[in-house]
Amino acid sequence: MSRAESQADTRRRLVDAAALVGARRGLAGASLDEVAQTAGFTKGAVYANFASKEALFLAVLDQRFEARMSEVEEVLRSGADPDTQARQAGAEFSRALAADPDWQRLFFEFAVHAARDEPFRVELVARYRALRERIAAALQRRLDEAGVTSAISAQDMALMTFAMTNGVSLESLLEPDVVPGDLLGRMFALLATGLEGA
Repeated sequence: MSRAESQADTRRRLVDAAALVGARRGLAGASLDEVAQTAGFTKGAVYANFASKEALFLAVLDQRFEARMSEVEEVLRSGADPDTQARQAGAEFSRALAADPDWQRLFFEFAVHAARDEPFRVELVARYRALRERIAAALQRRLDEAGVTSAISAQDMALMTFAMTNGVSLESLLEPDVVPGDLLGRMFALLATGLEGA
């Protein structure tokens, strides 16, 4: 590998390790030594790539948010009717949670840490808001393409989808046997049905 490729691979491995350790230990309990060891490096590799533990965990967040955005954009490009797209979006998110069960715990760790650490909260909110704005823009493009005029703004729709997604994630974390896999898709479909009548 080239030097740039090697550095990118090191960063990716550290981010993946941070996600595992953070979900297991929590942000406060996660040590950079354990992250480095899990990734197969020394702690020096962490500091060579990230300014702080918070910066490393924010990189985890950036990676996961980018993956979720790609999934949303793919569903919205499918050209399916709104009900089908809503159910597809819910199914994609549910599949992502099933494939990466640590993400739920880690995301709520981010929220708890942000409630106690103002600089971290500012960074988290900036990323959270940027993702929500991107989703709002994607939803608005889809509405425009479908010729749908909604009384609900795309920004409010994005906020509603975040609230539903976070709620289903929390319920799934607490009672995984109670929450059906298609619940989020059905909730999104109900929102889409409401938009058509708005």
